[in-house]
Amino acid sequence: MKPPSLTLGIEEEYQIIDPVTRELRSYITEILNGDHLVLEEVKPELHQSMVEVGSKVCRSPADLKAELVRLRGTVIDLAAKGGLKMAAAGTHPFSNWMEQEITPLERYMGVKQDLEERAQQLLILGTHVHVGIEDQDFLIDAMNVSRYLLPHVLCLSTSSPFWQGRKTGLKSYRSIIFKNFPRTGVPPIMRSYAEFEELLDALVRTHSIPDGSKLWWDVRPHHAYPTLEFRVCDVCTRVDEAVCIAAILQAIVAKLWKLRRDNMTFRVYPQTYIEENKWRAVRFGLDGKLIDFGKGQELPARELITEMLAWFVDDVVDELGSRKEVEYAFRIMREGTSADRQLATYERTGDLKAVVDQLIVETAEGVRPEASATADALVPDHAPPPVTRTTLGSQPARQEAR
Repeated sequence: MKPPSLTLGIEEEYQIIDPVTRELRSYITEILNGDHLVLEEVKPELHQSMVEVGSKVCRSPADLKAELVRLRGTVIDLAAKGGLKMAAAGTHPFSNWMEQEITPLERYMGVKQDLEERAQQLLILGTHVHVGIEDQDFLIDAMNVSRYLLPHVLCLSTSSPFWQGRKTGLKSYRSIIFKNFPRTGVPPIMRSYAEFEELLDALVRTHSIPDGSKLWWDVRPHHAYPTLEFRVCDVCTRVDEAVCIAAILQAIVAKLWKLRRDNMTFRVYPQTYIEENKWRAVRFGLDGKLIDFGKGQELPARELITEMLAWFVDDVVDELGSRKEVEYAFRIMREGTSADRQLATYERTGDLKAVVDQLIVETAEGVRPEASATADALVPDHAPPPVTRTTLGSQPARQEAR
């Protein structure tokens, strides 16, 4: 069996912000009309106040970081030409979705026609990570098993605690908005790539979807590239957070390949089980508990995430050269996610505009040097995570020969 390439790619969606009002500003049309050279990397989104970037294919998390720094810098500079700012968060703290303009391109007009008012409400932003897997059978195996760890990774990426000027009580309100759309959430278990193709063909043939891009699962085989695409995460505010998430997902796939090579795997859990853990991640983030389904008990999220890092993927990260990027997750668990930091700023100031200011600063951290010192001053204190090892929900089990 030929091992997967494990290449990395990432897509991020950003908010275009008016620095005076801190509201979203519809500006993507002006950006694209003004600079056609960026069309390959900087793309419009459904709403004109949003912009998407897509990286080149990268070999390592370090390469991916260099790409993200370059791409974020490009968008920051393009927005600055119009006197605007850029921020990365799963939702805007207070801008109203009913006031946002849809981008006047055919593909987005089609989405509006298909989903009606729901399309207008899709004012949410995510991070999509691609991991290169050329073998289609392993791609499906990796999708089936990695579903179990989606809530763990979501806990590390939460960045959407506010919606329409309200504190929602959730860490990833983006996930709730997206759940209202068809073909979203944790995917069903697939027995083979052929079964996946059969489902996709049936949906296209019956005019349910035009192609696989409209299967909006939390993890999916990409319809055009030989990658497994992870879509569960809120967009990460800091570059280092996004790179950490990508490095963890790459390491998970690498570990699953290592098990498959040795004729081993992990238990594949029903969709309903994983959705329960996802809800806990959405509601409480790092401060909640996830269920260890192997033990049949709930444990602190930080404990199970630590187990994922210290026990499950630890033996592959040095081979991948990504230990530094993966272990950034411990900083996230100490200091909190973007959602935690946004909530701390709001508790301290009572001002959602101050939250937007923080997002603008942190989004530029590591991209524009002057942002780093300011961002460090905004970090709240959190207790360090407990470092313990348990069983990650299911023990490795010898699989029947394929």
